[in-house]
Amino acid sequence: MRTWLNGQVLQSPDEPSISALDHGIVVGDGVFETIKIEGGKPFALTRHLDRLVRSAEGLGIGKPDVGAIREGVAATMDGQDLPFGRIRVTVTSGPGPLGSPRGNAGLTQVVITEPCERPPSISAIATVPWPRNERGALAGLKTTSYAENALMVEHALARSASEAVMPNTAGLLCEGTGSNVFYVIGEQLITPTLEAGPLAGVTRALVLEWCAGEIDVIERDAPIEVLQTADEVILVGTTRDVQAISRVDDREVLAPGPVTRRAQEIWAREAAKDIDP
Repeated sequence: MRTWLNGQVLQSPDEPSISALDHGIVVGDGVFETIKIEGGKPFALTRHLDRLVRSAEGLGIGKPDVGAIREGVAATMDGQDLPFGRIRVTVTSGPGPLGSPRGNAGLTQVVITEPCERPPSISAIATVPWPRNERGALAGLKTTSYAENALMVEHALARSASEAVMPNTAGLLCEGTGSNVFYVIGEQLITPTLEAGPLAGVTRALVLEWCAGEIDVIERDAPIEVLQTADEVILVGTTRDVQAISRVDDREVLAPGPVTRRAQEIWAREAAKDIDP
């Protein structure tokens, strides 16, 4: 693991480096991206950094220095053996006062790179009773205010699932804590619309683009209970790629089903063509 902070590579990720008054610590006032490393290279880095900028500007903290962050990515990857791994880019509004008002000391930018285990191709999910507010101030932004997600994941782990999936305030299927959800009815691959409140996932966008010519794939909203009757269920995300789901709560699901398997094949084929699609 290597860490870069505001232009400097730290000797250790445990080295004291960020002010205790940083607003990312005080109130979770920041945004982030997680980027997959595949074969020693960052995957879809440009799309992730574009979304980082959108999230930061949507949160009102200003525009991150994308050029500097790219240098941080290169610096933290340098010298590491990374057949598979992840890069975490975090940008906060910087040091500020205790409480909600922001300071004016400038952004804090952090890049951490580490090897990691590849997630399994099949997993299980648990639905949770807490909704995502599709009309909230942070809707559609990838912010560091993740305590709600941490609680949901613990709920799922206690039920032998790897991910928690939630509805929105209208009871419609929304998203996982760190993933987007697809499901299959018949031969149709379906995912919630962005109006339902999920994050506009990079993997979600690529699945929609790449599968469009070969699978009947659409965006459509439905109650979260649709997962209890769907023929197949899929999670997609930065390190998960296209992951088959074998269990939703207590319901067993065919995994991988034929549509899931086809989507996985398309993903593998297209992802191999370009490391920065």
